[in-house]
Amino acid sequence: MDDVEVRELRYFIAVAEELNFTRAAARLGMAQPPLSTAIGKLERKLGVTLLERTSRHVHLTPAGQELLEQGRIAVEAVGAALERTRRKAAQADRLTVAVKAGAGTELLRKITRRCADDPLIPDVHLQFVQGGPAAALRAGTADVALLHAPFDDRGLDAEVLFVEPRVAVLPAGHRLARHRSLRRDDLSGEPMPRWARQTDTATAAYWADGFGEIPDGPEISDMSQLLDVVALGQAVAYVPASIARQHGRAELVFVPVADLSPGRVVAAWPDATRSRAVADFVRAAVEVAADHPRQAAALD
Repeated sequence: MDDVEVRELRYFIAVAEELNFTRAAARLGMAQPPLSTAIGKLERKLGVTLLERTSRHVHLTPAGQELLEQGRIAVEAVGAALERTRRKAAQADRLTVAVKAGAGTELLRKITRRCADDPLIPDVHLQFVQGGPAAALRAGTADVALLHAPFDDRGLDAEVLFVEPRVAVLPAGHRLARHRSLRRDDLSGEPMPRWARQTDTATAAYWADGFGEIPDGPEISDMSQLLDVVALGQAVAYVPASIARQHGRAELVFVPVADLSPGRVVAAWPDATRSRAVADFVRAAVEVAADHPRQAAALD
């Protein structure tokens, strides 16, 4: 069997995600006939049928579904390896840490100080990138990340730093705002914010905590937007208790929920990494967490 090229995997992924050759070709910036030819060539290389085609529909076979899942991982891994190589050549002494915008500064400050004070940790310049931490790790634009679990952990390892309770955040005028404690059933049927571009069902279920796979409230992209839509009475939400400590506002009420699953703050990194600097950073993060068990930072 001939080796499969990364380009062929990218072609297949586009078709598998679009389930339409015309749309996939437009997405790839190529004509449809050569794309169809390339997919046929890939099937012959593998000796399997990846797509069932009719005059009106395209469907993935079980083999095609498997290649879609594994092909995404492979293409991401190749892209990440190239990006890390470029960064290493340009900035050999730097460790890039990913966090969500405007979050986790106190925890990062403690970890940075612990790294600087530890004589066993070689001097490494820490730099920070903001955005989607897990995506940055898979793309190779970050070496390690701080984030809340669950998250899309394909190709990643993680170490739990903190476990903290989550609470309900309600608009101040909500019918349940004066309660000292709630249960999840009390909020059944309430709209909850949807995270933009959230395709990982485990993470979506975590934010809704059992009330449907995908929340049905307004779409949001960061914690500030989440708190804004709650303050405006458009939704209620579940957030880590650290959010309540850091984002108290007169128009919001945070109420404990007795049967709500806890939140976890983790350090994550690519599972194939062998970086001493990453290991040192994670060790420092674990030590900070052990020294400050009640000071989990808000990272979402």
